[in-house]
Order: sequence, then C-alpha cells, then structure tokens
Amino acid sequence: MKILVINSGSSSVKFTAFDMRDNTEMASGVVERIGLDNPQLSYTDSRGSHIKRQVPVSDVRNAVGIIIGCLTNQEYGVVKVKKEIEAVGHRVVHGGEKITASVIVTDAVKSIIAEYGELAPLHNPPNLKGIEACEEFYPHAQQVAVFDTAFHTTIPDHAFLYGLPYSLYTQDRIRRYGFHGISHKYVSREAARYIGQPLEKLKIITCHLGNGCSITAVDGGRSVDTSMGFTPLEGLIMGTRCGDIDPAIVFYLMEHKKLDNLQVNKLLSKHSGMLGLANIGSNDLRDIIEARDRGDTQADIAVRAFAYRIKKYIGSYVAAMGGLDILVFTAGIGENSPLIRSMACKGLNRPSGLGIMLDDEKNADGNCKLCAIHHDTSRVKVLVVPTNEEYEIAKETMHVVQNRDRIRT
Repeated sequence: MKILVINSGSSSVKFTAFDMRDNTEMASGVVERIGLDNPQLSYTDSRGSHIKRQVPVSDVRNAVGIIIGCLTNQEYGVVKVKKEIEAVGHRVVHGGEKITASVIVTDAVKSIIAEYGELAPLHNPPNLKGIEACEEFYPHAQQVAVFDTAFHTTIPDHAFLYGLPYSLYTQDRIRRYGFHGISHKYVSREAARYIGQPLEKLKIITCHLGNGCSITAVDGGRSVDTSMGFTPLEGLIMGTRCGDIDPAIVFYLMEHKKLDNLQVNKLLSKHSGMLGLANIGSNDLRDIIEARDRGDTQADIAVRAFAYRIKKYIGSYVAAMGGLDILVFTAGIGENSPLIRSMACKGLNRPSGLGIMLDDEKNADGNCKLCAIHHDTSRVKVLVVPTNEEYEIAKETMHVVQNRDRIRT
C-alpha cells in the first residue's frame, strides 16, 4: 500500500509518501510561505532528486495540487498516476475526548475537528483544509485522521483535571489534553522494541525536546500523564513558550504592565522560554549553548533552568508510575544535545535516587541514532530514539484502512 502523509498548517503543507510494502519513504517535502511573498516548494525523493523553487500558491488547495504534480512528475515523480496512492494520512492536532484513535474521515469526523478548532485555532482549521483538499484531489483514496491528542486520552481523570470548578470541565472542556502524542507513541514503542521487551510490561518516560517540548509517562504502553495541558503552553520551558508559571502572573502583567489579553498571550507564547530567559536574540538552543560557553551568564542560567525543569518532570513521573524502566530522549534537542541529556540526568543515580546513570562516552556519541546511552550499572535504561511522526501516521493510516470494517469513531 502506498500512503501519502499530509501535515497541513496555516502557512505550510508538509508531505511524505511511503510504500508500506517495504516500509520505505519514497519522497518528502514541504510547500511553505502559503499566502505570503515568494512561496517555496522543497521536494526530495529516494533516488536523490532534490528540487527547490518558488511556486504560485495562495492556499492549501493549491499546495496539495502542487504536491500531486511532484509525486506524479514523469522526471522525478514516484508514482505513475495519483491512484497509486491508496490512502492519505492527515496529522490533526486536536480530537478532544470525542476521538480517541485514528479514524477514517467522515462528515462526523470533520465536524468534530471543526468543533475542536475552538481549542486549537492555529492547527485544526488548516488541518481540516488539508483533508478537504485531499478529498477533492484524491477522491479514490481513503482519508484517515491521526490525532496528536489521541494517545493521551488514556490519562486518568485525577491526572487530567485542574483544581477548578468541575463545571468548567463538564461544560467548557477545560482539562489536560496533551500534545506530541504521535511522537510519544512512536518512540515508546521503538524503545520497547530496541530492548526486546513487551511494551505492556514497561514503565517509560519519553522526553520530546525541540522548540516545543513535552514529557509523557507511559505505563504499559498507555499515556498516564503528560506535561502539556489544556494548551501546548503548559509544562517545560520551551523555545519561546514559558511553560509552567503561577497563573497570577497573568493578572499582574495586565494590572501593572497594562497588557491586554492578546499581548499577554503573545508574551507567554512568542517571547518567553529560552528566547526570553537567555536574551541573546535567539531561541535556538545551539546558539544559547554557544553563548554560555563564551561566558554569557544569562545564557548559562537559561540552559540550567531548561534542564532543571526536565529533571523535575522525570522525577515526578517516576513517582506517579511507581518506578521506571526506560528513559527516552527524542526530537531535535533530545536527539542532538549530549549536554542537555547529561544535565537532565545528573544526580539521579545518587543513594535513594532514581537509578539513572549515563555513560559519558556513549552519551557524547549518541546523537541522531537509536542507541543506549546509560552506564552498564544503571538500573534504568536511557535511550536516544529518533522520532518519526510521519511514519507513525503512515502506520496508523494503514492499520485503519485495513481494519476499517471493525473500527468506529
């Protein structure tokens, strides 16, 4: 089965085509700057063809049409006709409590995606536009929606509820939803496969560390807690997001700094995190670490604060699950920063500690590949597991299509 994976955003559409007969990636790319000046197409296929050019794109529908043109191009395409694509898997950020697994797209599913656009206004609406465009261009193909929130629907109520009036949950749907679920699901399964033990018998903590960051407690293959909450703003310190703060800070900013709600939201989402803490004009951790190494004390504080928050969540999730078998680092920072991995694990093997001990040499050499980085004496296995959300979406899509008669929304 050949499957196209679509990740449609407000100004870009990312795509990857897979041949699931041998689990290979045939082509991938992105149409970006949609609706802006100089929209661009980037396309690469498995034979080494690489294309980058400006394209006339005004909306998601145009972008999907260009993607089809690339995939079927006589010179560098990977399918002869678009009907070779039997299914399209769509990344959708929010399915709330109504959709708890990947599903065939129906009118009812599209209605739920639109409904939860109220809680994910930057993601669900463009996700839906991508689905509708592919329905038009690929009417023969099964459209499948794969939700970032679905993996976290197993979190128990005592973990997803906030200390607010219960009516705000029942009437306004305010609760912890969690995000990055596709990544957390993929890397937890890969970690279990790597050590050769059943996922159902393992307690795993997965650290997805990139510009956006989240940590998930995975007990027996099920998400039982996660650091992002009602929105992706909660939890760890991130590239530009503040993470956990005292909610009264919002009222202080509005009263004493005379900021309105939009200004506060922008401050916490776009100008905080590592960008705000380091104050070097960049939220890229590599730039911040370079500044730290040059003696910038504020950059040093930012790095230490970032790693400290990761360590706090690791400790709390070990307590929540009553133990830990595997600690996983993934995504851009998790896969590529030995320093952050080391700082996050430092001191966790002391007496009465958590049994986590890195091997410095393995950690230094553990970038960008699936590998173990723990010391031989470490009770907990520590792994670097490169995430592959596109492949996870393709696998979910194939599973849903093959079992469509038994799967219901």
